[in-house]
Amino acid sequence: MAEKQTADTAGKPIRCRAAVVRKAGDPLVIEEVIVAPPEPREVRIRIICTSLCHSDIIFWKMKDPPGYIPRILGHEAVGVVESVGEDVDEVIEGDIVIPTFLSDCGECADCRSKKSNLCSKLPFKVSPWMHRYETSRFTDIKGETIYHFLYVSSFSEYTVVDIAHLTKIDPAIPPNRACLLSCGVSTGVGAAWRTANVEAGSTVAIFGLGAIGLAVAEGARLCGATRIIGVDVNPDKFEVGKRFGVTDFVNSQCCGNKRVSEVINEMTGGGAGLLL
Repeated sequence: MAEKQTADTAGKPIRCRAAVVRKAGDPLVIEEVIVAPPEPREVRIRIICTSLCHSDIIFWKMKDPPGYIPRILGHEAVGVVESVGEDVDEVIEGDIVIPTFLSDCGECADCRSKKSNLCSKLPFKVSPWMHRYETSRFTDIKGETIYHFLYVSSFSEYTVVDIAHLTKIDPAIPPNRACLLSCGVSTGVGAAWRTANVEAGSTVAIFGLGAIGLAVAEGARLCGATRIIGVDVNPDKFEVGKRFGVTDFVNSQCCGNKRVSEVINEMTGGGAGLLL
């Protein structure tokens, strides 16, 4: 956890530690970096907890653009607001927030629509910069630019995030769980709830019970699915999956001469209504 800076750091650069990609695929380098104050509509936050997403690993190994180096990875996190830039009234110092790689300006037609979560004012792209200004808030102690990742860069004790990429949350939520809401949980729950529109009483089959697959199961359960079939090669996942709503388990390596689809058809008397 980062050392808490005092109130007089607002408007000033902060010196802190970060895990920096210096060479693709090499171990991250823990080094001191300078985090600039937030520009208008930006917020500087102190990272409380961050988790690892497979996307971080993909870009850690990437040698060519959009795998920019040096870079601070990380995009699943929870933090506390240290200071805000001009024209920010959505959050204040001390608020607990989660950063998200997708923006929500709250103004464009897509952000106001219940049918989309893809902002048209600040469209997503794998950029090495801050979203509005296409500049970095990170430099190393030599003054050289360090690139951002997915508008978050949570593998740093402090980071700067655009207000369109921040959501205030209940501080009672445990940080080690709240950070998963940034990407993995919202991806899985959203797939069931918003994309697939799982209906109450339906049967759903989920292929893969990793973090996102379990989040899909939770989303299906919240939507009222009565039968949730988990498909995986690891039988231990079934016991874990039960906590998220999985009612049946198929080990895809133990189906004999049958295909997984045949096994599911036999289990359900015709097949699942949705496959995720």
